[in-house]
Amino acid sequence: MGSPSTKLTIRLPTRDVDFVKAYAKTHGLSVTEVIDRYLRRMRALEQATPSAALETITGLVPRDVDAEEAYRRHMMEKHGG
Repeated sequence: MGSPSTKLTIRLPTRDVDFVKAYAKTHGLSVTEVIDRYLRRMRALEQATPSAALETITGLVPRDVDAEEAYRRHMMEKHGG
């Protein structure tokens, strides 16, 4: 947490507060560190985009391709017509 920080007071259900305190203690962290790590992970997931290799492996169609037209062409080539 090298960037400037601000104090924040939030209201959570007691069971959630108890859980995060126990989780932090078990993992040798402060509650602030647990929340900070969670927010960093959320930020990273928000910014993540699949790589070209991942799109190929998983069969994702690139954004600039008309998937329905590509499928029709494929079927015409495969079955003739």
